[in-house]
Amino acid sequence: MAIPKLKKQNIIDALKFIDENGVPEHNTSVKYVLVSEDGKKYPPKYVVAVADHLANGTDISTVGFNAVEAKSYLENQGFVVETKQQEKFELSITAENVESTDERFTMDNLSLGDNYKPLDTYFKRANGDVIKRAYSKGERRNSNQTMPRIACQVFEKQLAALSVEDKENFPVCKYNPDSDVIRGIYASVDDFKKRRNTIEYLTYGYDNGRQFVIYCWNIFSTIIFVQECLKRFGEPGDQFILTYREKDEKETAAAETEAAVQEELVQQFKGYRNPFSSMLIESKNLIFRGAPGTGKSYLAKEIAADIISNGYFDDYTLLTDEQKKQVEFVQFHPSYDYSDFVEGLRPKINDDGTMGFELQDGIFKKFVARARKNFEDSQKSRETVEKEVTVQESMTEFFSGVEFGVDTFKTINGNEFTITGVDDGHINISIPGNASVNRITLNLDEVRKMLESGQKFEKIKDITSFFGKTFATQGYSYDFAIYKAIKAKKSTVSKAKTKQEELKKYIFIIDEINRGEISKIFGELFFAIDPGYRGKAGEISTQYSNLHSDPDEKFYIPENVYIIGTMNDIDRSVDSFDFAMRRRFRFVELRADEHLEAINESIEDEGRRLEAIRRMAALNKEIVSVEDLNENYQIGAAYFAKLKTLDFDQLWTDYLQPLLQEYIQGMYDEEGIMNRFARAYGYQKPARGDANEAAQDQG
Repeated sequence: MAIPKLKKQNIIDALKFIDENGVPEHNTSVKYVLVSEDGKKYPPKYVVAVADHLANGTDISTVGFNAVEAKSYLENQGFVVETKQQEKFELSITAENVESTDERFTMDNLSLGDNYKPLDTYFKRANGDVIKRAYSKGERRNSNQTMPRIACQVFEKQLAALSVEDKENFPVCKYNPDSDVIRGIYASVDDFKKRRNTIEYLTYGYDNGRQFVIYCWNIFSTIIFVQECLKRFGEPGDQFILTYREKDEKETAAAETEAAVQEELVQQFKGYRNPFSSMLIESKNLIFRGAPGTGKSYLAKEIAADIISNGYFDDYTLLTDEQKKQVEFVQFHPSYDYSDFVEGLRPKINDDGTMGFELQDGIFKKFVARARKNFEDSQKSRETVEKEVTVQESMTEFFSGVEFGVDTFKTINGNEFTITGVDDGHINISIPGNASVNRITLNLDEVRKMLESGQKFEKIKDITSFFGKTFATQGYSYDFAIYKAIKAKKSTVSKAKTKQEELKKYIFIIDEINRGEISKIFGELFFAIDPGYRGKAGEISTQYSNLHSDPDEKFYIPENVYIIGTMNDIDRSVDSFDFAMRRRFRFVELRADEHLEAINESIEDEGRRLEAIRRMAALNKEIVSVEDLNENYQIGAAYFAKLKTLDFDQLWTDYLQPLLQEYIQGMYDEEGIMNRFARAYGYQKPARGDANEAAQDQG
């Protein structure tokens, strides 16, 4: 937003409002102050925001205009606005006290350190000796990390001598009286991130590669850490001295930008509910393998919901329709092939009723196209996005005004044609005067790119050059005609105002991945899905690239695509899994006895729940005792979740028994093995009379 239209009286009313209600801490002035006739001082941006609120009923917000704009506006209204003098403050930290020459400073709100910039810091011994930071190569002078680094430098031996437990419990920061103390000195960044998964930390190297890693963000965030070092290791009279000032307007804006970037990064790696979510983010490709009923497919969808919601929930059903477009689910089977997955020729009925074929994208390529568009759009500037939206709106307006098959257009050579239809990617045209080729399909994206370029196209040669071609195609004549028609039409669309696209994560789930012929399905995509070759570094030509509208177009998988596969080793051995594929995935085994969430969530009665777990454990123990069976044949908790609606006997007869019979088919003494399974499970085969009575009761 720009500075709102206000009257001088609105400003005067705002000053009265501020006199009565005060100024929130985060709205205090950094560089300028409005000075009233009676000498009172007010923050210019906040004054304008309050005036707008009083005059127009808006929320009190200083977003959308800067301090310089507010200063100029108020001066034009006849108010006096002065530049604040940059005052320096000195903070002293001892074992007993923390004091500042800034009377506004308080230990009860250390988050205010975001508003200040360090000028100098040092350690002063009781005897007067001063120790400054011994800067490492490339280390920035006077950063928010300088003071805690000096503390590590001075007390390096004492910190190193602490036990692991003492280090992990070492207090570092407490932003306000109601917040928890942030603790911990860790030996590596990875160890730090296991406890506090953020980029808000500093590292201090010592003793040939060893590290101290602690939390650190703003200028005040490590005061408690420094004071604790003095309490434990210092001498009476030792102190740290920090000189600082308020940030100016540019520094504040830069800090806000940094905080926004920080928040985005934290969102990516912080707060996931499921530990496998972070594992997928790190590895890009993940395969869950395990026995039937271990919840592999359910877990995959749970992870997708966890990541897409940024850790707010892991219930897939809670995703919005828009969010679900970031997830795709496919199940492989023996007849699944490349044309289903990537691209292939599919039959179609031509306009004249004859049968033909057209190239169609498979499910994975369509999914990647959505993710790729999001990735590429998120890298565009706001101005570029606004231009593209404006062009799209102009094109939509133009085509909506065309009467398909009726309105006539002319090429530069005078050939007449009509537009018969438009879809997401194509413009269909009819050329009545052409005896040999009377119908052509144009690439809609070519026209869009011409309009977005801002370049002036005056002849076909300009288009040929623009697309980097040696020779013009037949379609360029018609592209040129449509381009000129859109440019000539007086558009009624307003200039688009839009935000930059948010970078999103896309999860592709392949259920029963080992039931398909992997090499056949993925083809040349083996290279593109490699985590080390995501993006344009891994771009390839697909098998049917010669049939694309642009044969030179390359296919690649962007960084925001993540793949989850599930497999059951007893359906088809992992040995049949192509080695080239196996080394591109991280494999995680799910054991039947490790994931009992399905039972715990489905069975409310505790006694019944414990009985289900006991029977599952007993049955699985008996299964692995059979010579030709192993853990891959055990029964997972998902089967026992069916006890929500079934009794134990029904679960056995209707689900477990048929599955186990398939396991042991062809083995010696099948009946004896099944009896062992039944006893372990606790199933008692009813006598004939009991079975008849049960049948009568059901009737």
